[in-house]
Amino acid sequence: MKTLTWYYDFISPFAYLQSTRLDDFAERAVVRCQPILFAGVLDHYGHKGPAEIVPKRLWTFEHVAWLAHKNGVRLRMPPMHPFNPLPLLRLAILFDSPIDLVQRLFRFVWVEGKLPTDAQAWSALLEELEVDPAELDAPEVKQALRDDTQQAIAAGVFGVPTAIVDGELFWGYDASSMILARLEDDPFFDGEELKAARALPEGIRRPGAG
Repeated sequence: MKTLTWYYDFISPFAYLQSTRLDDFAERAVVRCQPILFAGVLDHYGHKGPAEIVPKRLWTFEHVAWLAHKNGVRLRMPPMHPFNPLPLLRLAILFDSPIDLVQRLFRFVWVEGKLPTDAQAWSALLEELEVDPAELDAPEVKQALRDDTQQAIAAGVFGVPTAIVDGELFWGYDASSMILARLEDDPFFDGEELKAARALPEGIRRPGAG
């Protein structure tokens, strides 16, 4: 059975949408969920996040609402965005990020519409999971998130969600069907169309880019 490494950050609504497909992936592969700090990836590549570009931010959440509606995925927006995802990421690391926990934490934000800054809701979540808040501040937990983020960057990850299967990278919720096809050894992945896409030469560069 193949192994699929899934990189995510709870800040991403598209990662939430794809988290609802993890069970489908797990029927075809061993799924290893790896939390990373999306902001660290953006800093590495010198990019702005979608929520940091005003018209793109508006479109992002309109698109997310449509995708959730179209695909029958429950969605409730959190009270604000962007937000600090570090407590959630560290909580996932504390449990070694199993699928069911990852989905539970995504639901906390994107179904229940809560954030770690909501003291009552956050306290209830930690109580549910039997976690002492001090555990999230352990140096080894913080370092694990840094290490995982750097490992993701080294693997070529530039956004979330990203899945890697057999060294091949699949970015974004829209790639979900492509991921399933790859796990099922669709002949497309040995075909001429994909070879041509991979061999396309780089053209002119915008001044100051890259």
